Amino acid sequence: MARKPAALLRRIDDTGLPDRYATRPEVAQSDIERALAVAIDRIDENLDEFYDRFPGPSSENLVYTPTDNTDGWTTSFWTGLCWLAYEVTGDRAFRDAAEAQLATFERRLTAGDVKTHDLGFLYTLSAIAGHQLTGLERYRSAALTAADHLVARFWDAPGLIQAWGDPEEPEDSWERGRMIVDSMMNLPLLFWASEETGDPTYASIAETHARTNAQHVVRDDGSTFHTFKCDVESGSPLGGETAQGYDAGSCWSRGQTWAIYGYALAAEYTDEAAYAQLSAKLANYYLSNVEADHVPRWDFDAPDEQNYRDTSAAAIAACGLDELATRLPLADTRARRYENASLVILRSLTENYTADGNQSNGLLTDGAYDPTEGDYDECCIWGDYFYVEGLVRATQQWSRYW
Repeated sequence: MARKPAALLRRIDDTGLPDRYATRPEVAQSDIERALAVAIDRIDENLDEFYDRFPGPSSENLVYTPTDNTDGWTTSFWTGLCWLAYEVTGDRAFRDAAEAQLATFERRLTAGDVKTHDLGFLYTLSAIAGHQLTGLERYRSAALTAADHLVARFWDAPGLIQAWGDPEEPEDSWERGRMIVDSMMNLPLLFWASEETGDPTYASIAETHARTNAQHVVRDDGSTFHTFKCDVESGSPLGGETAQGYDAGSCWSRGQTWAIYGYALAAEYTDEAAYAQLSAKLANYYLSNVEADHVPRWDFDAPDEQNYRDTSAAAIAACGLDELATRLPLADTRARRYENASLVILRSLTENYTADGNQSNGLLTDGAYDPTEGDYDECCIWGDYFYVEGLVRATQQWSRYW
């Protein structure tokens, strides 16, 4: 199969961009600014409890409980929230908390779990963001060490970064040679590492993985698998499955949004227009299947009795669509429509899905971490992060961390 990005793009159908995004939504900047202020107040209220600890991945009865930073993939979203709050307010308390948390990320590199593709999530929002905002060398050092761990997960024959498990596990293990759609948001760590060091290896591995993801994870109709496995010796594709979606052939909505945002970012890092066009096809599939209030079901193909929403997917989409709009040429009329979609998603989240601060320490309700395990209708810390990133994008001139 062809590997050139333009050839990979031609294989994928385009459902088209729905007409409902042609008109600029009635969204007052003052309303978005007010929602951002409420979110920052909630972050501030949580600083004492989560100063050098972290909210769990999802809440229980809409309340996060503290966890440590030895494993898992979500701790940095709280650190990212602290950095966003610091940028918006200039309040040193938020920076102090983020800097206290860095020590846990440094320890994790030597004494915690680093056998995961999620190093991109973990060290982009903690170390890269910290370096961007402070210029301190310890942040840069931590991020580069994480990037070295991430490239060690690369399999050359299939051209992919293994998502989970130890790459040295037996050949018949489920994780060996398996990539997942989420990895597109872990690649910015590698692109950044090449920019910082001048070593093209990191970026080369990232772009190779992006091509392999487009080849196997993105389906012909513009939807995505959650996971896809390849033989690590021959590179042969072995097939797609799901871990958190409804079934192997369904489209898990959060995974679709990881791909939208990830390819929009890859388009800038690689100066490859085909990746922006791929992001657009993925976005059109998403927007053609999302619910009337612009917040998707957790899986577009789940049966009616499992009609759980996922606000975290909506928040990621709001950011990814805004990023995609900036990657398209000025004359491309879709750019304004993607901006419209981003704004109307944020309006829906602020009006319909924000948590009551008297009952919750989170920001968004109706997050669906993993309905297959009964985890839905809760706050999800990554959803809270992308919600605030989206509000910042809508109200500030902001330099992204990714």
